[in-house]
Amino acid sequence: MVFYQAMSQFSNSFFHPLKLDSGVSLPEKFTFPFYYEPHPLTIIAAKELQQYLENQTDFTHNFGLNSNQKGLVIGKMFGVMVVKNAENELGYLAAFSGKLANSNYIKGFTPTVYNTLKEAGFYKQGEAKLNTLNAKIVSLEKALPFLEAIQNVVNVKVQFETALNALKTEIKTAKKLRNLKRETEKHQLTPESYAVFLETLNQQSIGYQLRLKHLKLHWEQHIKDAEKHLSVFEKPIQQLKEQRATLSASLQKRIHEQYEFLNAEGETKNLLTIFKNTASPIPPAGSGECAAPKLFQYAYENNLKPICMAEFWWGTSPKSEVRKHQQFYPSCRSKCEPILGHMMQGLEVEQNPIEQSISYKNDLEIVFEDDNLLLVNKPHEFLSVPGKTTNESVFTKMQQYLPNATGPLLVHRLDMSTSGLLLVAKSERIHKQLQKQFIERSIKKRYVALLDGILHTKEGNINLPLRVDLDNRPQQLVCYEHGKPAITNYKVVAIEHGKTRIHFYPITGRTHQLRVHAAHSLGLKIPIVGDDLYGIKANRLHLHAESLTFTHPIGKEVFTITCEAPF
Repeated sequence: MVFYQAMSQFSNSFFHPLKLDSGVSLPEKFTFPFYYEPHPLTIIAAKELQQYLENQTDFTHNFGLNSNQKGLVIGKMFGVMVVKNAENELGYLAAFSGKLANSNYIKGFTPTVYNTLKEAGFYKQGEAKLNTLNAKIVSLEKALPFLEAIQNVVNVKVQFETALNALKTEIKTAKKLRNLKRETEKHQLTPESYAVFLETLNQQSIGYQLRLKHLKLHWEQHIKDAEKHLSVFEKPIQQLKEQRATLSASLQKRIHEQYEFLNAEGETKNLLTIFKNTASPIPPAGSGECAAPKLFQYAYENNLKPICMAEFWWGTSPKSEVRKHQQFYPSCRSKCEPILGHMMQGLEVEQNPIEQSISYKNDLEIVFEDDNLLLVNKPHEFLSVPGKTTNESVFTKMQQYLPNATGPLLVHRLDMSTSGLLLVAKSERIHKQLQKQFIERSIKKRYVALLDGILHTKEGNINLPLRVDLDNRPQQLVCYEHGKPAITNYKVVAIEHGKTRIHFYPITGRTHQLRVHAAHSLGLKIPIVGDDLYGIKANRLHLHAESLTFTHPIGKEVFTITCEAPF
């Protein structure tokens, strides 16, 4: 039994004692931060922090939870780290990602690794210089002589196009007239006179070409003069922009050098060193400002031993990501993975479950098979094709099962966590014909899923374009600017014990399409049961490719193959 009461304020201390009974044991290893189930200790700490956030009066920030509150809505990721102090007492640290209430420092939360908001610091001084340069650039760009010079270039180009099109029309009309005259005079003039007449027409044509050449030279000079006049105003603006770029790069480099991170072995590295040998040698914006690095840094600097950690979202979900209020999430990969890779050195950390060997000892279930193709029932948490660290997959098992088959075998794929029907071709010719049906979207797919809540609509359509979350692969984002079209039809089958059994009919086949469309605030707003990326982890993801309808490439008969869901 855990005993604590709702807090309205944090103490000035960053170490918050944990009050708990003897029924909760310490973990053997520290949390693997990019894929984990929250340890009971972190759940206790998180609940205490969440009670504080609900009742606090220390700061004002609009998380979007109060419809009457004004201001920009910004949800936040918070982190808790359970630690032991020198007296072997158990407590936890709390941190937030980025800034909170437009500040780096809030009472009771671990401080930032480097305070960019310090008024006397070089960053604020550099920011002031950048603001001055920006103001000068804006002033010059809004100046009337500069705007008039821009418009003059536009006007001259328009005049040139007008004159050019008019002459081209005249030339085209004159050419038609010459052709008509050639045919008319051909039978009326003597050969000698007709030859003289043709030479006259030829000279007319040459004359028009000369006029065209002179016109272009004339207007090109006008455009050149107008652009030269414009460059008088552009040159100081460009010089200021170059100064701004140089100052910004220098400032950014200096900031990256100031962000120095400890690890459990007492070693220190800055951002530039940490990211030097990664795919992105230049640290992404905001690197080091997430909750996890702040927690580690404070623990190491104050002789606190990290025990376990968890992060949760507080507030309304952003429009692109899937974020549920109070739900736990892993650390972000693009910013935190290199940093935490350094900071966790010297700690005993849980093994990355993604890198653990995935195996399926039994033979795969063949649902249908003939001389040309087969349908296999893929188990959940089993790869369709070999991964970066794991070779075993449906593909490799099919290679063993069909040693004489040719071609790519698998006609399509399923996400690792999704179970159900996969179509396999035994020859390259059959593969191409089946794949064509997928491309033309003539193959019909039906998935069955269990949603973690009650959906009140009976059927409908979800149209949310998706792209990969570059900061947090393999998660997907809803993105109307760069996302690919993703369309799903759905129909509710039944309501079962507070959960919704539903059929999904995907029109497109984007990565995690059904999972995002179910969980997103612009979709069904209810994640699939067991979704460890967009919902809450369970024994499995309750999503199954249940039915596939296709035209057989040989007999042209329409087949509908079904495979009942195991849940």
